[in-house]
Parts: sequence; C-alpha cells; structure tokens
Amino acid sequence: MSTDTAPHNPPPPIRVLLAEDQVLVRDSLKVLIDTTPGLATVGEAGTGAEAVLLARQLRPDVVLMDVRMPDMDGIEATRRICSDPAGPGVRVLILTTFDQDEYVYASLRAGASGFLIKHATATDLLAAIRVVAAGESLLAPTVTRRLIADFLRNPRPAPATRDLDGITQREREVLTLIGRGMSNSEIAEHFHLTVGTVKTHISRLLAKLHARDRAQLVIAAYEGGLVNPSPQ
Repeated sequence: MSTDTAPHNPPPPIRVLLAEDQVLVRDSLKVLIDTTPGLATVGEAGTGAEAVLLARQLRPDVVLMDVRMPDMDGIEATRRICSDPAGPGVRVLILTTFDQDEYVYASLRAGASGFLIKHATATDLLAAIRVVAAGESLLAPTVTRRLIADFLRNPRPAPATRDLDGITQREREVLTLIGRGMSNSEIAEHFHLTVGTVKTHISRLLAKLHARDRAQLVIAAYEGGLVNPSPQ
C-alpha cells in the first residue's frame, strides 16, 4: 500500500483592495482581513481616483469600495474599474448605508457585483468578500426586495431601455422574477422546475445579456421594463 505524502498547497489568498477615506475604518478593515485565513489586503486607497489607479496597478480580486469619498465618489470609481480592459476580473463590493444612500442602483449599473450595509457584522463582511471573489453577486433576495421597496418609496427617472429581443419567453419570465428579488429555489417552485434548470436559464441570461452576475440581471430586468420601479 502506498501513501501520498506530498504536501497540500493551500490556494492563494483572496486579494483585497480597500477604498475608504476614513483612516480608522480602513485600518480596522485591514486588521480584520489580514488576520483572516485566505484573505489579504494588497493596497489601501483614500480617494476614488486612488482606488482606480491602484486597481489597475495591483489587479486585486475584490475592491471593497466606499460610496462617499473625496476626489471621485465610489460610483464613478466603480464604473472606471469595471470598464477598464486592463483589469478584467477585478470585482467591486460596495459599502453603503442602505437606508440613507441613494446610490445603490447607480452602483450596480456601474458594474458593482453587490453591496454590503455598513452595519453588517464582521462575519457578514468576510463572507461577502468570498462570495464576490468567487464570481457570484452579493444580492440576497431580502436585500433585493428592500431595493425594490426603495424604488417604490422614492420614484426615480425611468432607466435606459434594454433590448431583450434575444431571450426566450421562459428566460424573460425568469428574468422578471429575478428582478422581483426571488431566489433560485423560489423561481423553481413558481414554475415547477428543478433548481438546476433555473440555474441553466440564468447562465443563458448572463451570456445573452452580457451580464457579469445576478446583480446585473436585476438591472437588466428594470431596464427591459420587466419590473416597474414606479408605483402603479
């Protein structure tokens, strides 16, 4: 009987760029991330412009981005990072005070993979970084519903239209429910499908709509007129 004694090499840590103008908050985030196995900070930015520059130079896996920053706000910084062909794969997780912040929708349209409420726990923050780094979107159904409720309370100008001609009727129906904040299991139950089939529809929607993740599908549902952000 032979045994394999070769050492197991752990995967490289998730590389995080911190974009936060408050030094005390930034230092606290750095300590939390650097003392967590599998995570490491690779840079710190105190302004939006600095975040854009460091994202291009360092190519982090995740940028933890504050919305309100001097020089350039987090939304514009996110837009530039996510549209930069020199930095593919850099994903942005927005930090926001949801109940007061009017920029969540704009953040997602700018390319952010999700957003996190600033009073979230340390455990929530670490989990969010891992979710975004894995290529998923941090857009839990309950948070999506809060976003929709915020639209209803505070009507905004109609968003730009999105061409949905390339998707099937079933994909359109699935996209509508994604825009309404339903989870995969809820969509599967609604249509009497398996969760695997729902995931297949979502994968096709991502490809056809050139969407990065589920957060961008929610935006597509609004821009395609499948979900009405205004009161009926």
